[in-house]
Amino acid sequence: MTAVEDARVGRTRWTTRQRLAGFVGLTKPRIIELLLMTTVPTMMLAQRGLPPLWLLGATLVGGSLAAGSANALNCYLDRDIDMRMHRTGKRPLVTGVVTPREALVFGLALGAASVVWLGLVVNPLSAVLAAAAIAFYVVVYTMGLKRRTSQNIVWGGAAGCMPVLIGWSAVTDSLSWAPWVLFAIIFLWTPPHYWPLSIKYRADYAEVGVPMLPVVASPLVVGRQVVAYAWAMVAASLVLVPVAPTGWVYAAAAVVLGGWFLVESHGLLRRAKRVETADQVGAMRLFHTSISYLTLLFLAIALDAVLHLPPVF
Repeated sequence: MTAVEDARVGRTRWTTRQRLAGFVGLTKPRIIELLLMTTVPTMMLAQRGLPPLWLLGATLVGGSLAAGSANALNCYLDRDIDMRMHRTGKRPLVTGVVTPREALVFGLALGAASVVWLGLVVNPLSAVLAAAAIAFYVVVYTMGLKRRTSQNIVWGGAAGCMPVLIGWSAVTDSLSWAPWVLFAIIFLWTPPHYWPLSIKYRADYAEVGVPMLPVVASPLVVGRQVVAYAWAMVAASLVLVPVAPTGWVYAAAAVVLGGWFLVESHGLLRRAKRVETADQVGAMRLFHTSISYLTLLFLAIALDAVLHLPPVF
């Protein structure tokens, strides 16, 4: 049996529903949810209230297509290491429910659709930012940094910050200091969010030669860097108060949530000082905390924008 015939036989094993689920899986829906969770509050802050529903919906559609494109192309380029990692063993290209060629075409099509959609329905600036986000995640992070430096997720995380710029530009057709502060918050949040996950799966990354920081450094070094980024992130969140400007709802939330995140970050560092192996650090506690932190912080941004309270400064 030829390779082409073998591929055709393989595809017949999958139902239409499984195939559709495979294409959806390429887009990494859970990551898209997190990205869109930052887009909506940003648009509300830019609008100082609820933006027109058509604009909100159009921006979310375009942002989802852009994120789906970047993630699908990431799966295509990383399919060789995904096959060898336990964490990624059920991805569509690993199971065979989607072929590499299909994934490549699908990812490129989503990217083109996102840029055209945002350009025609929202505005050209949002389209340019979406294209830049896709290119950065695919070319700079996946192809350039991921397999070459332990700081990969630091710089690669910039792609995950782009939704706030897209959301702001969708409402204002411009960029000011406020969206860049939001960009900085997410940029500084990414390392203490992802490094704990990398600690748990460091054996996977080591096996495939991806030098995530927890692979090449001790838990103590990772813990110290997590704390440093956490402090910088909290500082950036407070800068938004005078820059946006925001009211007391966001200001109070930034202080309380920031304190919570710092406590958990220092807790990770304390455990790293006491244990001999990374398995004993309990890193996933901070990982889950980081998701709750970002969700609640952006919820506070949305509430602040809707309530129209007087600014703190």
